[in-house]
Amino acid sequence: MVYDHVEAGPAEPFAGGELPEALAGFRRQLHQTIAKVTDDIERRKQFNTAIAAVMELMNAMAKQEGEDSLTRSVKQEAMEAIVLMLAPIVPHVCRILIKALKPGACLVGSPWPAVDEAALVRNEIELMLQVNGKLRGKIKVAAEAAKDAIEAAALASPEAQKHMEGKPAKKVVVVPGRLVNIVV
Repeated sequence: MVYDHVEAGPAEPFAGGELPEALAGFRRQLHQTIAKVTDDIERRKQFNTAIAAVMELMNAMAKQEGEDSLTRSVKQEAMEAIVLMLAPIVPHVCRILIKALKPGACLVGSPWPAVDEAALVRNEIELMLQVNGKLRGKIKVAAEAAKDAIEAAALASPEAQKHMEGKPAKKVVVVPGRLVNIVV
């Protein structure tokens, strides 16, 4: 992946700004992975789970399509972070990869990738929608939506309407960040 990326020309790591939803999601996953790998290596001493997290991130990166400058800059940021996260485990390969990504760079003295807290912020969350305890679909709501707004969105969703069969809701249970259950 590094070879293909470098062959397409130089790219600067992402420096900030607005991103399309797919790239923002990938960048969120990148910074979640940095946090997980940091914890796995420093505190837990679990190298296998650190490698697995990086592999998941690389699979997500392979799905990112587009060769525009914004996509390439996010991929550059991700590849640099991946190389630095893998350096304690496979230093010889990472030494070569970091030089390919950043000519003149060296692993020695390179700072560990930092988690960008702003990248972890979600504008929208997805909640499971249940009717009478059975999973019937999903709804998307604003991350900071109030309980009343979540209930209204759930009751208005086509999936809920279909399974409620015109009956009024007796109770709506909202588990923040997880699910909404409509009892008919």
